[in-house]
Amino acid sequence: METIPKKIIRQILILAALAILAFLIFRELLPYLSGVLGAITLFVLLKSPMNKLVKKGWNESLAAALLMILSFIGILLPIIGISLMMSNKIQHAVKNSERLLNVIQGNIQTIEEKIGYDIYKDLDISNATNWISENAQALIGNTFNLFIAISIMYFMLYFMLTKPKNLRDGIYMYIPFNKKHLQILIHDSAKMVRSNALGIPIVAVAQGIVALIGFLIFGIENPFFWFVIIIIGSMIPFVGTLVGILPVFLIALASGDSFNAWGILLYGFIVVGSTDNIIRLYVLKKMDDVHPLITLLGVIIGIPLFGFIGLIFGPILLSLFFIIAKMYKLEYVDPYEKD
Repeated sequence: METIPKKIIRQILILAALAILAFLIFRELLPYLSGVLGAITLFVLLKSPMNKLVKKGWNESLAAALLMILSFIGILLPIIGISLMMSNKIQHAVKNSERLLNVIQGNIQTIEEKIGYDIYKDLDISNATNWISENAQALIGNTFNLFIAISIMYFMLYFMLTKPKNLRDGIYMYIPFNKKHLQILIHDSAKMVRSNALGIPIVAVAQGIVALIGFLIFGIENPFFWFVIIIIGSMIPFVGTLVGILPVFLIALASGDSFNAWGILLYGFIVVGSTDNIIRLYVLKKMDDVHPLITLLGVIIGIPLFGFIGLIFGPILLSLFFIIAKMYKLEYVDPYEKD
């Protein structure tokens, strides 16, 4: 009877110990994973400006501090502001959802009377409203956990910016890929982060601004709230701006303002829709265009984990998984296939 070589047994035991420790570490760090992903994202975005400042003679610590302050003002403050606004407006959104569902029910009853066919017996407004409220709370509920992770994020970011060589040496030492594949991993990850953290939000904000102009033109109530809803919808594939335009249309219609209701609907389909195609053509073609399915699945994973910011971090996390899987294939599968 053949026995398993002791070397393989030791290797299995070491891998099992690593897997157990990794699971325990990941479980404890999960509430703060957004801070880790945030540090990686900001490092990719700020690495080039950091190098330029250092080449101009700036002290590394001073340059890193300046970029961290600017990132806080330009990135985190808007996210915090949006989160607070969403929290304050959540009850308003629930009330709107009641009006919206009542309008839908009324229209369906009208159709039923005309065609003489019972589409369904009851539309449970209260349960539907509760569902909308719970899902809206899920979108923003975990956002406050992000505040706890901000200090971790900036602590990591400071050392990543000021000690990039130590970071690179650590990656080369501990990640089990050869140097060539590690360079591919770093390059692909940087492109993916830029696309998710810059390209998609830029397109979404641009669509939100175009939609906001329409809301102001047609006198829509709470235009800035719906502006945020449009941005969120634009970042989710197969959802798009309809998540904001359609409710606004139905609420305006229910208020008896037919002209502005139909006006914003046509504006949304024609102007905002065409803006989406134009902006994506010019923005995302300069970056890696992430597959919509990865973005959608990433959002589904990211929102329960990270709250509102999961719209960005979810697709980044999923994309990193596929990049690492690709590197594993290049490193350990392809060589055996060639043999």
